[in-house]
Amino acid sequence: MIASGTTNIRDILDKAIAGERLSPEDGLTLLESHDLAAIGSAADQVSRRMHPEPYRTYNVDRNINYTNVCTAVCDFCAFYRGPKSDEGYVLSREQLLEKVEETVALGGNQILMQGGLHPKFKIEWYEDLLRDIKAKFPGVNVHGFSPPELHHFTKVNNMSLREVLERLKAAGLGSIPGGGAEILVDRVRSALTRGKCMTDEWLEVMRVWHQLGGISTATMMFGHLETLPERIEHLERLRQVQDETNGFTAFICWTFQPDNTELSHLPAVGSFEYLKTQAISRLYLDNIPSIQSSWVTQGLKVGQLAMLFGANDMGSLMIEENVVAEAGTVHYLSLDQIREAIEELGFEPRQRDVFYNLVSPEAEQKAIDANRGLGPKELVQLTN
Repeated sequence: MIASGTTNIRDILDKAIAGERLSPEDGLTLLESHDLAAIGSAADQVSRRMHPEPYRTYNVDRNINYTNVCTAVCDFCAFYRGPKSDEGYVLSREQLLEKVEETVALGGNQILMQGGLHPKFKIEWYEDLLRDIKAKFPGVNVHGFSPPELHHFTKVNNMSLREVLERLKAAGLGSIPGGGAEILVDRVRSALTRGKCMTDEWLEVMRVWHQLGGISTATMMFGHLETLPERIEHLERLRQVQDETNGFTAFICWTFQPDNTELSHLPAVGSFEYLKTQAISRLYLDNIPSIQSSWVTQGLKVGQLAMLFGANDMGSLMIEENVVAEAGTVHYLSLDQIREAIEELGFEPRQRDVFYNLVSPEAEQKAIDANRGLGPKELVQLTN
């Protein structure tokens, strides 16, 4: 258990601004503070020190949930359906490839592909899926399969984690999303979910993937059953793995959306706590290069404000999103809105890939032209 320190808030913030590493006690002291302006200002200074370039980035990709069938039971999830549910689905290969094609047509260079923990699919099913995508769309990065899914694959196939990851990488898996992290503390995970990997198992998936030369993102969903010290413990575990592997490219946090879940009785955490926690994550995660805004859960204005609270990336156009939407809270932005939000802050908007390389000006203009006239309503229609 982390005990709150007595250090002055200003001293902690000055330490972070100077590039010194914060301790867990420092992090907790900041979380317990209500001085949002000072914490946000410090995070912005750190972000500008780490990213002095005159631009801020975004990506064009699509969330494809290939199935909602899941053997895990997560109280916070409104998306999953049990294996015997009449509402379970698995996308056909034709449907999935059509979604990728639509993404490419809109200038996308990546798909975020995740599903539930399907009880029957063997690794060959996933290898064939990856090969089909890469054969038809060789330039598209598959940012796929969360650590809980990959850990589940080892159980279904009676196979080592390294072998699972090696085989999927060879079949075309490009990077791993940070989904399924929630809070990386076993007490919280045990209270929230049944049948899903625990903290060390989640981290080991990332560790081995990084050892194989892969990259991934890291996430945190907060504002439910966790304590403030447990939020810091989550950040500390991520920072330790990053010290070992340097494989995380970005961190994204968002607030728990309680509607339509088993935890709907919990009060929703607001934008104050979101901005403060994101800002502290920028100060604490000194070895993870990028922080993404979560406008999908927070909306345009707070998502834009997050760019002054430690984020250097507006995240994705996110042509499709299903998981958060099932909980009743999802925002859609057009590409023009994302670019305008960045410009209003005095930065040049630039499209990137998963490696945070800027795409060519020609590819960026192609995406702008392809999205011209597509507002949030049109994007919603596209996903249905």
